Amino acid sequence: MKQITISIFCISLFALSALAQDPAADNTRKNERDRSGETATSGDQSNNQEDVKITAAIRRAVVGDKSLSMTAKNVKIITANGTVTLRGPVNNDAERTKIAELAQSAAGGAKIDNQLEVKTSN
Repeated sequence: MKQITISIFCISLFALSALAQDPAADNTRKNERDRSGETATSGDQSNNQEDVKITAAIRRAVVGDKSLSMTAKNVKIITANGTVTLRGPVNNDAERTKIAELAQSAAGGAKIDNQLEVKTSN
C-alpha cells in the first residue's frame, strides 16, 4: 500500500512539473489585466433585473448551441447598464462570430462589446 501511495505521489509530482513548464498555461498577464479594473469581469455584472435577464438569455442561447465547443460555451457574459461584454477564449473566428450573433439576437437592442479572443495554436 505504501509503495502505491508513493508511486501515485511521484506521478502527480511529475504531471504538475510538466504543467508548470508549459508557457502557454501562464495567464499572469491576463490576470493582471483583469485586476487592473480596466476590463469587465464577472464582478461587474449588474444586479438590475433587466441586465440579469439579458445575461441569462444569452447564456441559454450559447449553451444551447450544439455547434459551439465547450471552450466557447464557457465565455464570460457580463451585462451592466444595458451593455453586454463578451470575454474569454474561443477556438476560432467562426465561434467568435456565432457567439456575437447569439448575443445580439438574445439581447434585443443591447449594445454588444465583443472582446472574445481566438486561441492561438502552438
